[in-house]
Amino acid sequence: MMELRRLRCFLVVSEELHFGRAAVRLHMSQPPLTRQISALEAELGFRLFDRSTRNVSLTAEGQHFLPYARSVLEQVDLTKAISAKLATGSSGHLALGYASSIALSEVFSRSIQAFCTACPDVQLTLEEGASSGQWTQLAEGRLDIGMSRMHPPGDNPQVQAICLDNEPLVAAVPSDSPLARQLQVGLAELSELPLIAFPPDYGSGLNEVILGLYRRHGLTPRPAPSGRQITSIIALVAAGRGVAVVPQCTRSLVWRGVTYLPLAEPGACAPLLVLTRRHERSPLVRAFVGVIEQTLRGGLAG
Repeated sequence: MMELRRLRCFLVVSEELHFGRAAVRLHMSQPPLTRQISALEAELGFRLFDRSTRNVSLTAEGQHFLPYARSVLEQVDLTKAISAKLATGSSGHLALGYASSIALSEVFSRSIQAFCTACPDVQLTLEEGASSGQWTQLAEGRLDIGMSRMHPPGDNPQVQAICLDNEPLVAAVPSDSPLARQLQVGLAELSELPLIAFPPDYGSGLNEVILGLYRRHGLTPRPAPSGRQITSIIALVAAGRGVAVVPQCTRSLVWRGVTYLPLAEPGACAPLLVLTRRHERSPLVRAFVGVIEQTLRGGLAG
């Protein structure tokens, strides 16, 4: 097998056309360099250089061989660079799943922006979906990382959740409702109106948080139409079909006919979870989690 070191020696000598200067560039003495070139010529079966006491020039065969040698070394250097980026999580492909209620948060958009700036060579794929679907996709390798509102069940040992933040919940009410004139609203008042949420079979983590909040206060939500995206839920509120409890980041959806109010109940929050495979070793996943953590430390959570 041809040694890359000999090819590098050949390339530098072909550029310098002087064994002394080439040896300096290669950080070696001239005799070992001469031996490397001689060994390469013996392996190839033809002379690469015409050498005299004063001049060094490429032979016709050397000129023909030069672009091939250069191409090989460029590919080797490129392979090393790509390998280094993969090892540090700055190159490759990352599939990110997220719940629609998280897509509106500032931490989501800022994290993606920061990650793409830091790792421009990474191909990032975004997949919107319910929390329960993310568990399956992570376990099967179809997702690399998830952003969710709900912890995976205890019988799913392949997926783990890291809670990075807790986001306050707010009420979305029709603007023509008497509730819209209040400074805040309690769950008891909301429970008198239909609660618009994700479909029961959707697997929404936000639904679980909201239903748990109602149960803790001894309340039962009244049925209402449902939507599979947070925008659909807000559109139904604007249409007067009921009220909704949503993460605070939903306030960014400035919707005609919808008013957002703080909840009177203290501690009414939805978690921001990052889901990964247990014992995940991918440097890309670690890099993205690090970006989210840095974004939160910068006070950018929505």
